[in-house]
Amino acid sequence: MSFPAVAINEVADGGEALREIDAFLPDLIFMDIKLSGENGLELTKKIKAAHPNIIVIITTSYDLVEYRDAASQFGVNRFLSKDSFNWREVEELVKSYQKVWTGKVERNDIGKTFDSET
Repeated sequence: MSFPAVAINEVADGGEALREIDAFLPDLIFMDIKLSGENGLELTKKIKAAHPNIIVIITTSYDLVEYRDAASQFGVNRFLSKDSFNWREVEELVKSYQKVWTGKVERNDIGKTFDSET
């Protein structure tokens, strides 16, 4: 998998994530639900309140309806189950968002903003 001009930052917990997000202002965040110190869904809610245009993709081994509902409510853009994780799908997803950032397509042309069937 190859993405030109992509920086990847990894953080240890929710507090560090918020500090890094405020400093770096990423376009895209992959986040797990289970985090040290803070739930990834609650963290997403905070991120979206401060930076509504940042795309947040939740990845989790806990593919429960309750988590999907909360993810949708808190503004998650995509919900990916680690049990059905497909690197090609992730690559295509990132590339589709890169087209939005470069102005080649509109954000709404990507498809569903919340994938409830993955």
